Amino acid sequence: MATRREPRFKLCRRLGVNVYNHPKALKRLSAQAQKGGRMGKKTSEYGLQLMEKQKIKAYYGMLERQFVRYYERGQKSSEATGAAMLKGLECRLDNIVYRIGFGRSIRQSRQIVNHGHILVNGKGVDIPSYACKPGDVISLREKSRANEAMKSNFQDLRSFSVPYVEKNFDQFSGTLTREPQREEIPIDVNEILVVELFSK
Repeated sequence: MATRREPRFKLCRRLGVNVYNHPKALKRLSAQAQKGGRMGKKTSEYGLQLMEKQKIKAYYGMLERQFVRYYERGQKSSEATGAAMLKGLECRLDNIVYRIGFGRSIRQSRQIVNHGHILVNGKGVDIPSYACKPGDVISLREKSRANEAMKSNFQDLRSFSVPYVEKNFDQFSGTLTREPQREEIPIDVNEILVVELFSK
């Protein structure tokens, strides 16, 4: 599967947000850029819309064609298009694996899924884009629980949680208890601008 391969910290500085949740990602960002300014230039409306799209793609590790599919699904939803799009992205298996804490980033979590370490309701699933549904139990395979990196991630990230994922540290698992509400999704984006961009 194709993946984003550009320098991660450089992308964070360009977008002005820490999309990879790494403590050093914005270390070199100037004070002016942190406040939203760049060389004193005013960003156009199109530029702002494009920037928000790039942020969402970076948060979820999306390529353009993948991202457009989620937007189109959001359009068909009875909910607001932007919110429905984010919910679809948030419920991807690789993202839920990240929210549970098996991986420290979307990229690492996607690799964990690809390599067959994950079970969904007791069955192996190695498709990162698999759409998790409320009630799904996502767990590490028995033999993968001895992997020190994943074990350490899961134990160390106890405080990292979202209200729609319930963790079971004894069983090395997490459950998507319900669909997330837009205000609960921990990403700093304005999806309405993205909808406006696609609506042109």
